[in-house]
Amino acid sequence: MSVHHWLFGIALAAGSAACAAQGAWSPQRNIEIVVGSAPGGSNDKTARQVEKILVEQKLVPTSITVVNKSGAGGTLALNYLNQHAGDGHYVIVFTPSMLTNHITGQSKAYYKDFTPIASLFSDYIVFPVNASGSIKDGNDLVARLKKDPQSISVGFATALGSHNHIAIGLLMKAIGGNPKNLKAVAYKGSAEAVTNLLGGHIDLVTTAAGNVAGHVQAGRLRVLAAAAPKRFPGVLANVPTWKELGYDFVFGGWRAIVGPKGMTPAQVAFWEGVLEKSTRVPEWKDGILKNYWSDDFVKSAQFSKDIEKDYNDMKSVLVDLGLAK
Repeated sequence: MSVHHWLFGIALAAGSAACAAQGAWSPQRNIEIVVGSAPGGSNDKTARQVEKILVEQKLVPTSITVVNKSGAGGTLALNYLNQHAGDGHYVIVFTPSMLTNHITGQSKAYYKDFTPIASLFSDYIVFPVNASGSIKDGNDLVARLKKDPQSISVGFATALGSHNHIAIGLLMKAIGGNPKNLKAVAYKGSAEAVTNLLGGHIDLVTTAAGNVAGHVQAGRLRVLAAAAPKRFPGVLANVPTWKELGYDFVFGGWRAIVGPKGMTPAQVAFWEGVLEKSTRVPEWKDGILKNYWSDDFVKSAQFSKDIEKDYNDMKSVLVDLGLAK
């Protein structure tokens, strides 16, 4: 055994002893990271990336399984999670759609019935059009939406009332229009919406930046503006933010890790710690860049406040869209 490993072992033991003295918690058996959608989507990719890093970096002392429980807009997965109340061996990948499903009445799963652990990153919404289309820039889009919102068909995933739908609703509010007047088209996935945009069947899509960067690079799509706090890097560096264009409007889909109700502060602290470490490794940073995600890790206390604000903001738009009471 090398001196380095021997010292590392001593440090680890000392750390464990200190943790035990503070009444800390650590997993004793297999961990399940639950995903409320099928394998292959963004939530599944997030779960598998977290799992890979936690295992490779030896940040957890046990095995980890990613468990896909798709159906009912994530409700099946949330119900499964809460069958394990107070058990830190179960966590779920949580997104704003799990808030909107409750607001629109599609799900009874309410965010206050779970334990917020941390938000890992944000996925800000962009507004692409077909590069050969007649809408030239963000101001052009605003002018058309003001004049005749029905003249612009807007596609998005995955349902009416999704956070991608809310994004265009928020833009309508920001420009003084009525979100109910939008011509909205919901698709099963963002890839399908983008395909229809490329085919000229719709005028605009609201989606995550990573879903369109390749098409922008190939010259097939043009992004009018981003609902991000600052400009993206790479092929999207020339895309202005809505704030730059004079509209105070930032909106995206965070991706978070949430636990069942009744978790102890020690369990939350354990998860906060290992997740924060996992978001600092080069492999995680590579994924952030590749997917055009924004690297903003938010801990439990602040994330709890953010969820509440987002729930209220999204509810107000969904009421305006006629999709909630």
